[in-house]
Amino acid sequence: MATLSCQPSDLIPLLGSSATTNSTAVAEFLCSRFTTIASTFSSTTYAVDNNYLLFSAYLVFAMQLGFAMLCAGSVRAKNTMNIMLTNVLDAAAGGLSYYLFGFAFAFGAPSNSFIGRHFFDLSSVPNPSTDYSFFLYQWAFAIATAGITSGSIAERTQFVAYLIYSTVLTGFIYPIVSHWFWSADGWASPTRPNNLLFNSGAIDFAGSGVVHMVGGVAGLWGSLIEGPRIGRFDRSGRSVALRGHSASLVVLGSFLLWFGWYGFNPGSFLTISKSYNDGRPYYGQWSAIGRTGVTTTLAGCTAALTTLFAKRLLVGHWNVIDVCNGLLGGFAAITSGCAVVEPWAAVICGFVASWVLIGFNKLAERLSFDDPLEAAQLHGGCGAWGLIFTGLFATKKYVGEVYQLGRPYGLLMGGGWKLLAAQVVEIVAIFGWVSLTMGGLFYGLMKGKLLRISREDEMAGMDLTRHGGFAYVYNDEEDFSEKASGFVMRRIEPADASSPKDHTSSGIEDV
Repeated sequence: MATLSCQPSDLIPLLGSSATTNSTAVAEFLCSRFTTIASTFSSTTYAVDNNYLLFSAYLVFAMQLGFAMLCAGSVRAKNTMNIMLTNVLDAAAGGLSYYLFGFAFAFGAPSNSFIGRHFFDLSSVPNPSTDYSFFLYQWAFAIATAGITSGSIAERTQFVAYLIYSTVLTGFIYPIVSHWFWSADGWASPTRPNNLLFNSGAIDFAGSGVVHMVGGVAGLWGSLIEGPRIGRFDRSGRSVALRGHSASLVVLGSFLLWFGWYGFNPGSFLTISKSYNDGRPYYGQWSAIGRTGVTTTLAGCTAALTTLFAKRLLVGHWNVIDVCNGLLGGFAAITSGCAVVEPWAAVICGFVASWVLIGFNKLAERLSFDDPLEAAQLHGGCGAWGLIFTGLFATKKYVGEVYQLGRPYGLLMGGGWKLLAAQVVEIVAIFGWVSLTMGGLFYGLMKGKLLRISREDEMAGMDLTRHGGFAYVYNDEEDFSEKASGFVMRRIEPADASSPKDHTSSGIEDV
């Protein structure tokens, strides 16, 4: 925003032919009032932008509830308590680790282009470039990354392993990646003033790579190192469905994630009160935010419908779980280019994302890879496609508005290969970094016998063996906890006069 200023020396010539005492006093008075008004406008702008960012942070944080419901519905009932607790701990452990270290590693500029080194425990915040609202928004992103990973290793992971990986991921591994591509001086950031990667930097506006690929690749290594759940594949290697216990929770979680994505993608503009000064007073950053919401919606809707009909052709029935995963795959893909592509391109993004997810799921079955929530395939695979999509379809106009005029844009839009090359570098860098760090962490946990639960605990379910009981209250006919003592309590029905009296009339049945 341009600075508004007033100098009495500029006004005095306009108030009289000479610098009289009266004209000087009038000029000083007018400038003091002008300065007060300019300061009020500036404060109002900061307040509007910060409230917009806070509202977006609240929406992104609400996605944690969406992840919790999606995960709970996608696992078997005997592990519901466990998976919901891990989602709570992602937020709690991630909050402290991101406060102490993560935010500084991510946005502690000036840095060495690899890792930030300022703002540990939010020291020197607020300042002209960073306020508390920005920390809250970025924390919500960090814990979303950890939530993605928890789905890949569900139903067989020790609780202590969740605490360790969640803290490390949100406090160190994810912040390093976000510094590379989002910080003003990250080595591949599109906002870096000079020495840009291919004179472009990688455009990952809201995190198809930084958030979704990081979470997906971390989940990939966790699931590979742990191995599949007991019973997921038979002795010949054929896939055996271990279905989640509640499609209702899956749908609820998907809608909550959809709702939160309007903070995830449009909120990544960080500010709203910015005019693009193109001669249209009604057009500015607020318009770009609205367009980003539209592209997000269209990609998700297209992916959901494509998955619906594709799975109908492939398996012969309509499946709401597959449709929900397709919807989320479309959102994960559009997250990179949502601000710099036309709405029609978002339809292409969602269509391809659906087939990327279906293809990776088929590959996972052939390789006996077990991911209960398809998180590695969905967030990792569709996130990578989203980065490629941006390198193909980013428009010259929108790249100029969001980043800077003259920057490379999409290959298919006439912008050359430089942006696409930067996007490929981002994919390789994220995959390599997360594989090295999270792969090493999960391997170390396995060697230390801290990763996978015992076979007996897995068969019984972690709710009973690790968390003190089931998440649901069962009817007494369904509660088998009494069977160990040799009998089950049953309801006593009114006895008919002609009914024979036997030992079951007491309400106790031997087993």
